[in-house]
Amino acid sequence: MTSSLPSAASSVPPPVPRPSEPAWHADQTHLLALVARVLRVESVMWGGPEDHIVARFTGRLLGDSQAAFERLWVALEPWDLTPVFRVGTGGEHVVLLARGRLRPRPSRWWVNALLFALTVLSVLWTGVFGHLEGSLWAALQQGLLFTGALMAILLAHEFGHYFMARRHGMAVSLPYFLPLPAPFSPFGTLGAFIRLKEPPRNRRVLLDVGLAGPLAGMVVAVPLLFVGLQWSQVGPLPAPPPGQMLMLEGNSLFYLLAKYVVFGQWLPAPPEGFTFGQALRFMLTGRPLPWGGTDVLLHPVAFAAWIGLLVTALNLLPVGQLDGGHVLFSLLGYRARRLFPVVLGLTALLGVFWSGWWLWTALIFFLGRTYAEPLDMITELDPPRRWAAWLGLAIWVLTLAPIPLRVFVAG
Repeated sequence: MTSSLPSAASSVPPPVPRPSEPAWHADQTHLLALVARVLRVESVMWGGPEDHIVARFTGRLLGDSQAAFERLWVALEPWDLTPVFRVGTGGEHVVLLARGRLRPRPSRWWVNALLFALTVLSVLWTGVFGHLEGSLWAALQQGLLFTGALMAILLAHEFGHYFMARRHGMAVSLPYFLPLPAPFSPFGTLGAFIRLKEPPRNRRVLLDVGLAGPLAGMVVAVPLLFVGLQWSQVGPLPAPPPGQMLMLEGNSLFYLLAKYVVFGQWLPAPPEGFTFGQALRFMLTGRPLPWGGTDVLLHPVAFAAWIGLLVTALNLLPVGQLDGGHVLFSLLGYRARRLFPVVLGLTALLGVFWSGWWLWTALIFFLGRTYAEPLDMITELDPPRRWAAWLGLAIWVLTLAPIPLRVFVAG
């Protein structure tokens, strides 16, 4: 998951009032000449020397909008001004000059290193904790396999964001990993995030950075899933002894397909006598409980890969500052905000089947309204990136598990 600072201007503001005492005509002349290199200027409204928005130019860009922004970005550096490109209500191009530029401070790398080390220990303890019914050495082996697989997926995801941001010249933090050991979490971690220290230049950059993490994580998670499934066993699911706690992983469409490819059957397989509709409901929601059916007893590597799929799906929720929010906003622009109630309603509805979705509904309601808005909103996605955005949304649908986990105590 990524987060970013808001851009210098979130929308096209009303015309800037003229200063009462225009004391900087020479500066206005120079700035007008700079903007006129990239914009056929039709109107100009000037702010005062102390206003945040120095000027608002309206007209039509000359040539490619991305190239125009980069040219103006370089030209305004000596002036300590930030260009902001927007589309006006009538379809005209608007160029705003905002006072100041973000000067990101260096990160304290030791904080990232400490959190990473604590997360490795937390995940290792969780992996060992889940296998204490055998020997300590066997439990340690299982824990190491689980830790190596899960941390590889999380590292790939976060550094996918990091290296793509650096490739585009963006200031970005190293990943912040969040430890949470068993018994408080069945995974040993709450995941990780990076922080973008400046707004993306345009929607193409926003898509590249937002989608790079999930794609990189999937590149590692998918092979590990198939390897882990090969090491897993298929067998009946008898009812556990009374009082025993049991955790069953949920099914996404991709996970169901992966199990079919490896084992040649749809799993979990319900007991005899189920209709097709009952079997489909059983596989997607795990209801009724699968006692008497057949399922996979996951190897630790397969379980870590399944967590990787879950992390991908949660991060690709198409809202706010999540990776999916970046993908959707880069694809639809301001229209993405219209889908906010749809996503909110979806998570609330899923909460009927798994109460954890209601927590996500609350988080989305309070934190999901703010999108990472680029400085240049005129430049749209090129065709390959448009297809990549749709791919990202398709991955979200394929990896989404309606009920991620079912934890209960046998009666």
